[in-house]
Amino acid sequence: MDLDGKYSRLKKLLTSFDQVAVAFSGGVDSTLLLKVATDCLGAKQVLALTAVSPIFPAYEIEQSQKIARELGVRQELITTQQLELDQFTENGPQRCFHCKQHLFSLLLKGLQGSNGTKTLLDGSNLDDLNDYRPGQAAVTALNIRSPLLEAEFTKENIRDLSRRLDLETWNKQPFACLATRFPYGTEITPEGLHQVDACETWLRENGFDLYRVRSHGSLARIEVAVEDMPRLMDNQLRRTMISTFKENGFDYITLDLQGYRSGSLNETLPEPT
Repeated sequence: MDLDGKYSRLKKLLTSFDQVAVAFSGGVDSTLLLKVATDCLGAKQVLALTAVSPIFPAYEIEQSQKIARELGVRQELITTQQLELDQFTENGPQRCFHCKQHLFSLLLKGLQGSNGTKTLLDGSNLDDLNDYRPGQAAVTALNIRSPLLEAEFTKENIRDLSRRLDLETWNKQPFACLATRFPYGTEITPEGLHQVDACETWLRENGFDLYRVRSHGSLARIEVAVEDMPRLMDNQLRRTMISTFKENGFDYITLDLQGYRSGSLNETLPEPT
């Protein structure tokens, strides 16, 4: 099915709801979903629910607030407590399941005090089925609806339609919580989250669009787009980067020659049997 067909299916699906709440991070997927839901139902019938936690960069929360204002959608911030869950902080391969189960349970609870009956939606898409995503099981178990997935949108489709609808997020890098920066088995701590957040903030503020800072104890492994590597190696910029990373607690700073790739820490997991 072409993009126009998928777009028509998405709009038909969304207009079947009376009121919806969108699990809204301000990322590419949830922004498109919020936009189309607003177009189909009207802003008064749509609520944006955004989780606030140390695992989410403050910059992303601020961006989500900006987008919600521009769309005229009411937004509620829900404080989540993943760092109080041993199953999360121990950072096993099922970490994302426990995180999503906790997060979406709180979002569903937040709907109980809202006016009318709202269906909770999330921005999952077809590409999410192609990687190790244990959080998807929590979405299914809690009966969260995923209209983009149901309408068979891929990530490329989402970016193409976002660009057509003049959404500034169309080329934004994939959103992922800061816990994804730590190898499985490495404890997730507030200090570690702040460390990688500060270093990724430096990369963003210096004009890098695709980046991750993976934390391996005292070693930082930087992923940027391959075409951005020469600029990162500019002598003055490199020295400033080293100083910033060391100030934030890293003793060794490395560049991953494979470049940026989503979910690179999943590469160490055994192949499913």
